[in-house]
Amino acid sequence: MKRRTFILSAAGAALALTAVPGAAQAVGPHAGVPTLAGRGPYTFVSDLTALQNAIDTVTEGATIVVADGTYAVPDGSPIRLSGVGGRWNKHLTITAESIGGVTFTGAQSFVFDGAHHVTLSGFVFMQSTTFEIPASCQAITLSRNEFVLADIEGLHNVMVRADDTVIEYNHFHGKSTLGIYLGVEGGGATDMAQNVHIHHNHFSDHTFPGDNGGEPIRLGVSPRALSSAHAIVEYNLFERCNGDPEAISVKSSDNTVRYNTIRDSLGGIVLRHGNRTRIESNHILNGENGVRIYGNDHVIVNNLITGIRGSAIVIGCGTLRDHYEGEPSSSRSKNDAPDRVRIALNSLIDVGGGIIGETARPIEPRDCVIVDNLVVSDRGSLALVPKSQGFTWAGNILWGAAATGDLPASGYTSADPLLETDAEGLPRIGAGSPAIDAAAQDHTAWVTDDILGRHRTGAADVGAHESSSAHARRTPLHAGDVGPQSA
Repeated sequence: MKRRTFILSAAGAALALTAVPGAAQAVGPHAGVPTLAGRGPYTFVSDLTALQNAIDTVTEGATIVVADGTYAVPDGSPIRLSGVGGRWNKHLTITAESIGGVTFTGAQSFVFDGAHHVTLSGFVFMQSTTFEIPASCQAITLSRNEFVLADIEGLHNVMVRADDTVIEYNHFHGKSTLGIYLGVEGGGATDMAQNVHIHHNHFSDHTFPGDNGGEPIRLGVSPRALSSAHAIVEYNLFERCNGDPEAISVKSSDNTVRYNTIRDSLGGIVLRHGNRTRIESNHILNGENGVRIYGNDHVIVNNLITGIRGSAIVIGCGTLRDHYEGEPSSSRSKNDAPDRVRIALNSLIDVGGGIIGETARPIEPRDCVIVDNLVVSDRGSLALVPKSQGFTWAGNILWGAAATGDLPASGYTSADPLLETDAEGLPRIGAGSPAIDAAAQDHTAWVTDDILGRHRTGAADVGAHESSSAHARRTPLHAGDVGPQSA
């Protein structure tokens, strides 16, 4: 068998490749960017027949390298990944010769069935059907790919139904019609895929003019609301996501949404269905919507929402008190009044409304705790929740020309927080601020650091930022921090 050397430019390492007929001889052009995601032995292919043969005969945990170029996948003959895979610590990896160097066109590209521990890396997908990861699979990773599918009305880009799926360092963009970029569901009618991890992706430029159905991420649908997904959505960047008021739409239970940045977008973070989701340390900047809440036992902490036209945090009212197992589908789609939601240590600055309650639906939220938030604005109302029962308000600091609202006098202090602008141009409390060490409650059971990852010490500072000289471990995300070409 002919041998040749493939140079991994970022590491300066020489990797031996097994060549197959038709193998390309040139090394990919993207110098300085990691190109081989997997581990050897390596098989190099340069046509679709060779790729399928390599998949069908590859040893467990090997890496298949696809030569740079454009591959038109014939209708009815997709690349099949049936019953193949690696191990938890050594995936079967199929990777482009260089990141972004391989484009797949046609109706479909890869089709999965019973595959496990497979990584696809470095490709550009331009297919005209949804990229599906079915429930028969497990531990599939999509890494450093670009999804710019055909702009077809109602076409979703990626749908995940398999447990332990990882969606990382991808770019989803370029849609102007109805349809979502990334959906997570599950097998059957009510299940959710478990332990899906979505991180360091770039979602951008969805221009659908309708008012519903263009979410960048949708975690579940209403029939799956009570299913615990345990998904983690973190370190993703959303820019110009204008396909839906919900950039991250949660319609399942027990998820974590943290460390994401939403910029210049219509969409916000919406807990539309489900219970016990944690929304932590996200930046929502210069867009339209903030965080909207339905369902029970959520935690909303450490978020900075600034420069948006709408309300920063909206506490919904319901058309029913709680969803329940076995309820008819006509009921499951209704709004669940929020109960026992904790909203703490958030900074809501220059917004169209601060902490605002809905009034259009009849069933009020109950027993929510709204403490130690910083709300500063000259627009709308700072805190106005006309329908509520059993709320706890404490330690909030309100400031600005906006109307105070209707929270009890014991629940807030009116004081200038002495905001200053940081290196990102974003507001935070400055030296001598009355927010420093002013938290009314002990939050150590709920949160130990601030939005930038700096430890909170002693009594917490009110709002998302702790006054500290410590180095920030997290910062708002930019395009260079996420997506296929990021470090």
